[in-house]
Amino acid sequence: MNRPALDRALGHQIRDLRRAKGVTLAELAARIDRSVGWLSQIERGLSEVTISALHQIAEALEVTVSWFFAHGAPASEDEVGLVVRRGHRRTLDFQGSGVHEEMLSPSLNGSLLLVETTFAPGASTGDRDRERRGEEAGVVLSGTIELSIDGKRLRLEAGDSFAFTRRGPHRCHNPGKVPAVVLWVLTPPSY
Repeated sequence: MNRPALDRALGHQIRDLRRAKGVTLAELAARIDRSVGWLSQIERGLSEVTISALHQIAEALEVTVSWFFAHGAPASEDEVGLVVRRGHRRTLDFQGSGVHEEMLSPSLNGSLLLVETTFAPGASTGDRDRERRGEEAGVVLSGTIELSIDGKRLRLEAGDSFAFTRRGPHRCHNPGKVPAVVLWVLTPPSY
């Protein structure tokens, strides 16, 4: 990939992740102590982003720099934006939490986001409840999770599914002795 194409691809990934996290251009610019104009040029692929700036952006968006780089060989031209091969998934590991996520959607700029989350035994989404806008649904592929929502604690086993719309804060916990894997669908995409 030539440099201008790489800059455009990287800029679009930054923009898509920023939007999925519900962060405005001005908020991200303030977090990294840069101008809105500079960040806008980066997101549009008009300026080259330095490694140190990319580290600042990644930290401000709570991901590692590797988030911006696909794993393995790039998808064929016909597959870009349509297919995510198993070895090319973007991953997020929430340090010290035992939670590992893999993005199954080809991008964050569509109407929905497909994510596979693995919870190590005893792992959870944290002490604080999470609240996202829109709808969430999922299916437990293996193991057991406890989904706490609206003051209710629901125990879900492999094969069980769930869905909710803006029902307020929620959290997940793996009470079992084996990893639990959950396939999530979120709309609109948010991280």
